[in-house]
Amino acid sequence: MTEKFFIKGGTPLRGEVTIGGAKNSVLKLMAAALLAKGETKIYNVPDLTDVEIMLNVIAQLGAKTSYNKSEKSLTIDASDLTNITAKYELVSKMRASFIVLGALVSRCKEAIVALPGGCAIGERRVDFHIRGLEALGAKIKIENGYVHAKAARLAGADIYLDIPSVGATENLMLAGVLAEGSTRIQNAAQEPEIVDLANFLNAMGADVNGAGTSEIVINGVKQEDLHPIEYTTIPDRIEAGTFMTAIIATRGKAIIKEVYPAHLTFFTDKLLKMGANIKLIEPNSLEVSCKNKLNSINFITQPYPGFPTDLQSMAMTLLTTANGVGIITESLYENRFMQVPELRRMGADIHQDRNHAIIKGVKKLSGATLAASDLRAGASLVVAALMAEGNSVIEKLHHIDRGYENFETKIRLLGGKIERKDDTAPNLTEDIHNESYL
Repeated sequence: MTEKFFIKGGTPLRGEVTIGGAKNSVLKLMAAALLAKGETKIYNVPDLTDVEIMLNVIAQLGAKTSYNKSEKSLTIDASDLTNITAKYELVSKMRASFIVLGALVSRCKEAIVALPGGCAIGERRVDFHIRGLEALGAKIKIENGYVHAKAARLAGADIYLDIPSVGATENLMLAGVLAEGSTRIQNAAQEPEIVDLANFLNAMGADVNGAGTSEIVINGVKQEDLHPIEYTTIPDRIEAGTFMTAIIATRGKAIIKEVYPAHLTFFTDKLLKMGANIKLIEPNSLEVSCKNKLNSINFITQPYPGFPTDLQSMAMTLLTTANGVGIITESLYENRFMQVPELRRMGADIHQDRNHAIIKGVKKLSGATLAASDLRAGASLVVAALMAEGNSVIEKLHHIDRGYENFETKIRLLGGKIERKDDTAPNLTEDIHNESYL
C-alpha cells in the first residue's frame, strides 16, 4: 500500500496553526537521556517516524521507553543499559541515531555503532566525530561498517572542528559530560537545538557553558551527579518556516502559534524583503500574510544563524512565481536541489549549475504528479502544489512523514485542499481528473 497526497491548489491558507516540538532537538535529547540512571520524561515530542526509529535504537541498548501520543510525552528509563551496540538495521534508517555514540562512550566507556552511510542530500562525514572522541582519549577502530570506540577513561581536551558540524558538536558534548576535566569545542555549531541539548544536560546535572556561541566548554561531572529530569522540547523552527512559506505562497493570512521567532530571524528577514508581512502578535505567535506578488531575492545557505539549508527548498518554491530572477547558493550539501526537476514539471524556470540555482519567476505553477526525494524537498512540493493552479499528486510520503506531524491535518485546518489516500482507494485515477477527491 502506497499513500499519496492529493492537493487542489489555489486556496489561500487562513486561520491558526500550532507548531510541534523540534524533531532535530528531541532526537538528541533522547540520546542524552541515556546518560542518567532513572526515568526521564520529555514533553512536546512529535509523533514522527524518526522518533519511532530513535525509540527502537535506545530500546535496543536496554533502556525502557514509552510514548504517550495524547500527551505528546516520552518516558525513558535508562537505569540499566544492557547493550552497547547500535545496529546498522536501525542506524541506517536515520543518520541522527549516530548521536548515541557519544552518550555510550561517556557512560559505558565503550560503544559499537554502525556507520550511518550515505544520505540523499549529500555527504555527511563522521570524521569530525571520530577525531574529537580520540582527542578525549577514546580508542577508535572502524571495521565491518561499525565504529568501535573504547576508553578506560575520558579526559577533557581542546577540540577544533574544521566546520561547525551539528552532529559532531552534539556527540562531543555528550562525550564530554562525564570526561575528567574540561572539554572545549571550538568552531562549534550554534543552532538552537544545540542550546536545547545544553539546557537539557545542565538540568540533568551537567556543566555545559557557551552553547549558542562558537565555543562550548563542558566541565566534566561524575555519574552520580547526573539525575533524571522532566523537560519540554523547543518548537520546531523548520516546521514553523514551512508553514510561513505555505501561507505566503497561497496569498493567505494566518497565525502561527508556539514558535520562537528569534530562531527564524534570518529567514524572516528574507521573507520581508520579498514582500511578505510578518508581525509578532505575542511572544510566541506570528501573524503571517501576503497580498501581492513577491519579489525575487538572492541568498546563500549557511550554518546558524545564517539562512537555514532546511528551508532552502521552501524559499525556492516562493521564487518560482516571484518578480525577477533569484539566485540560491547551497553551501552545505551538494545534492540539496533535488526538488528542482519536480518544480520544473510544474512549469518553474530554474537553471542549476552545481551548487547554484537561478530561478526566473513565472506567472504560475501548474499541478502535476510529483515524487518527494527527501524530507525538505517533499515539504516544498506540498507548498508548490498548494500555490499551483489545478491538481497535484505527491508520492513517496514516507520522506515527509519523517519530519512533519499531521502535516495534511494542519493544512486542512487552514483551509488547504489536501487529502491522503492509498493505492487501494477506488477510482483513484479518475478522482484526480474530475476533482471529486477533495
